[in-house]
Amino acid sequence: MTMSGPVSSVAVDGDNTSHSGSSSDCAMILAAGRGERMRPLTDTVPKPLLPVAGKPLLEWHLQTLADAGYSRVVINVSWLAEAVIAAVGDGRRWGLDIQYSVEGEPPLETGGGIFQALPQLGAGPFPVINGDVWSDVDLTRLRMPDFSLAHLVMVPNPDHHTAGDFYLHRDRLSADLPGRRLTFSGIGLYRAALFADCQPGRFALAPLLLEAMAKGRVSGQLHSGAWHDIGTVERLCALRDALGDTPP
Repeated sequence: MTMSGPVSSVAVDGDNTSHSGSSSDCAMILAAGRGERMRPLTDTVPKPLLPVAGKPLLEWHLQTLADAGYSRVVINVSWLAEAVIAAVGDGRRWGLDIQYSVEGEPPLETGGGIFQALPQLGAGPFPVINGDVWSDVDLTRLRMPDFSLAHLVMVPNPDHHTAGDFYLHRDRLSADLPGRRLTFSGIGLYRAALFADCQPGRFALAPLLLEAMAKGRVSGQLHSGAWHDIGTVERLCALRDALGDTPP
């Protein structure tokens, strides 16, 4: 089990265009958020450790990654970091080598969190999964085109986000027309080259994606299966209902 703190620089391979799909054996799960909208549940339990159908959300992701053939997983932690590390450990229960990227308070947001973990993740393509989603996305079927710096799994717009995020036209994503506007699932593949001009610190992922989209370098695919964004207590209850679960 390895833990890392901030890094000052990272080497990236901007010409890594020989891969389709995910060539890395390493994946990342984002688990650093505070979960403000789910208080008071998240006052004492990190959101990714909230139980669903008998096990924490985070364990669903770990098993999915192990089943998909990944051997290493980096988990970023901030709020109640010790609780996440104690619950998951070194990953041997899933046949995984789990490493931690410790961010401190406040967390580094999605962009800063991925950037800090790049020395552990490599050049990519590597998958990154939000710790507060649940889905039946088949990670073995994700395919990242050579032109792409990021490949996002999109889903039909849920009731709580009817406006969607980006337009999908064939296999490319755009902030503008043409295409069908869909919602980002919180699951994607990334190359380290997306972060080539970044500096350590707290920053969002969206501006990097929008810049890459403007250059035609973000791809996407539609997932029409099960997907839940566990952003509120009500949505957590809806997922438990969908799985025939009862709260602990």
